[in-house]
Amino acid sequence: MVHKYIYGIILGLNGYPVAINGTNDHVHILSGFRPAMSIENLVRDIKRSSALYINASHMGYSKFKWQEGYGAFTVGYPNLDTVYKYILNQQEHHKKGSFKEEYLEMLTDQGIDFSTEYLYEFYDQD
Repeated sequence: MVHKYIYGIILGLNGYPVAINGTNDHVHILSGFRPAMSIENLVRDIKRSSALYINASHMGYSKFKWQEGYGAFTVGYPNLDTVYKYILNQQEHHKKGSFKEEYLEMLTDQGIDFSTEYLYEFYDQD
């Protein structure tokens, strides 16, 4: 239900949602958006609106909020189908590993230097 709501948020921002899926601790979004929209503002609007929706819908959370950060990656046209299928297969994919493992692997595979002090709250949970 939340994924459909996020789809609607992106449409309302004149974006082009392609795939949205996730598990209980994260969500993946494959979307195009207009050049005038920064990724920072897009994510801010998605988080704000979806958190309001989740809290108003009483989905079992005492008070839901997204963590502060996010990861954003560009996808070239030749890779759209691969990323699309990857996002749609999240439940099966995460039977093999956690979000933390997945995220660190993505950063490493893309050659992105990172410091654990700037990564999400999951570093504080280990």
